[in-house]
Amino acid sequence: MAIYHFSAKVISRANGSSAVASAAYRAAERLHDDRLGRDHDFSNKAGVVHSEIMLPEGTPERLNDRATLWNEVEAGEKRKDAQLAREVEFSIPRELDQKEGIRLARDFVEKQFVERGMVADMNVHWDLGKDGQSKPHAHVMLSMREVGLEGFGQKVREWNSTALLQEWREAWADHVNERLAELDIDARIDHRSYEAQGIELEPQHKIGPAASRMPEQGLEAERVEDHARIARENGEKIIANPQIALDAITRQQATFTRRDLAQFAFRHSDGKDQFDQVMSAVRTSPELVALGKDGRGEDRFTSREMIDTEQRLERAGYGLADRAGHGLPAASKMGGRDTAERVGLALGSQQKDALAHITGKNDLAIVVGYAGTGKSTMLGVARDEWERAGYQVRGAALSGIAAEGLEGGSGIASRTIASMEYQWEQGRELLGPRDVLVIDEAGMIGTRQMERVLSEAERAGAKVILVGDAEQLQAIEAGAAFRSLAERYGAAEISDVRRQHEDWQKDATRALATGRTGEAIHAYAEHGMVHAAETREAAR
Repeated sequence: MAIYHFSAKVISRANGSSAVASAAYRAAERLHDDRLGRDHDFSNKAGVVHSEIMLPEGTPERLNDRATLWNEVEAGEKRKDAQLAREVEFSIPRELDQKEGIRLARDFVEKQFVERGMVADMNVHWDLGKDGQSKPHAHVMLSMREVGLEGFGQKVREWNSTALLQEWREAWADHVNERLAELDIDARIDHRSYEAQGIELEPQHKIGPAASRMPEQGLEAERVEDHARIARENGEKIIANPQIALDAITRQQATFTRRDLAQFAFRHSDGKDQFDQVMSAVRTSPELVALGKDGRGEDRFTSREMIDTEQRLERAGYGLADRAGHGLPAASKMGGRDTAERVGLALGSQQKDALAHITGKNDLAIVVGYAGTGKSTMLGVARDEWERAGYQVRGAALSGIAAEGLEGGSGIASRTIASMEYQWEQGRELLGPRDVLVIDEAGMIGTRQMERVLSEAERAGAKVILVGDAEQLQAIEAGAAFRSLAERYGAAEISDVRRQHEDWQKDATRALATGRTGEAIHAYAEHGMVHAAETREAAR
């Protein structure tokens, strides 16, 4: 099971820390500390599978050396309580192999930290836990000062904001879930607390491997003891009410195996006796539903609550698809298309078919297409037609980035689904019969959330348009709701790539959209459009 963990802390002299020592430990290297005049040698540390320094554009190449980087950071701070670096740590889904795990971490660090101007020292660790399972995670040490050609300058206060940390936490969950969907992996994570998710468990502290090995020596003794207390109390809650465990597990994946259950029970129990009791309580719960064996011959399970949710989703989908409440007059359709032609928007045949499909009278319409096929352009024309007919068009997506993309590409005012649902809970911005709700990246939405949104739209008399990538139709939890709706009620498909004009570029775009990255890069290389460089700075 994929586990969410994302934390940040400041490495400071106030608590006796050294940036050089911290970097040496995380990279499992030997580094000389100029300020202290001694070496920090952690070269015997096991489990580090990738170390890399990532520099923003315009950074001196000398900072690509770990010792130089952190000694310059130390030299630039004069106070005895100086804040030296920020460390961000996040768990990598164990469902990924090392290559994909490193790529996942690297892409996130580049986008969220390096592009903001931070120097990032990223180290990926692939440790083994007590249960013998891998515990992949990344440590990222980040500079706290702006950096230019001459080196470090002023500290950037905005990087310390609580709002930015919350943005990173949410962005990591979005990034992981999108990658898991792309790789057809049946798992997802949630950045929200157990309390926010409605799960009656107490979150546990993260205990490092050293602390877990040596509690008798007093190393982080209080945290170790508290970790055991929380695990024990969570186990007691599950034994008393196994539905808590079933609810928590199925929020990450709609179905699960015995091994998934054992891993969950191991985290939420203290000792073998309680582990056995937790396993027994869940396995004998009347809320557990056996589904039979999967394609790998493993027994799979779900919960009665999840089955009930899927049935409510089916009823809401049928109610919308069967209702004809949002037809458009011919004048609205002609006006929208005339406007598109005047501004130079020429829709292809597939776009026209999709446009006719979603502007039809039925209250549920689904569009499937790859990136670059012109879905946003088509939605922009549809928005114009709906608005001409007096409808209010709203947009929503799972992530903030996707919502921004929907609004920027189609002109549909958009927000995250979580934000939309929060407004509904407050009795504000409720849907009505004159509303058209367009949901982008619908394949990323879990079953529970899809059911809530469609049930609300069906109750309110609104129309819903679901838009998703063809790859999100795979049999995964994150896309299971979208896939089942598309199979049951049909979908308009847009597969003609319109961003590129050359046939080979269109083929490469389709390859990228379907996860065949190597094939796409090879195509660009054959046409002389891939260039190598000795260093990152030279590549820029």
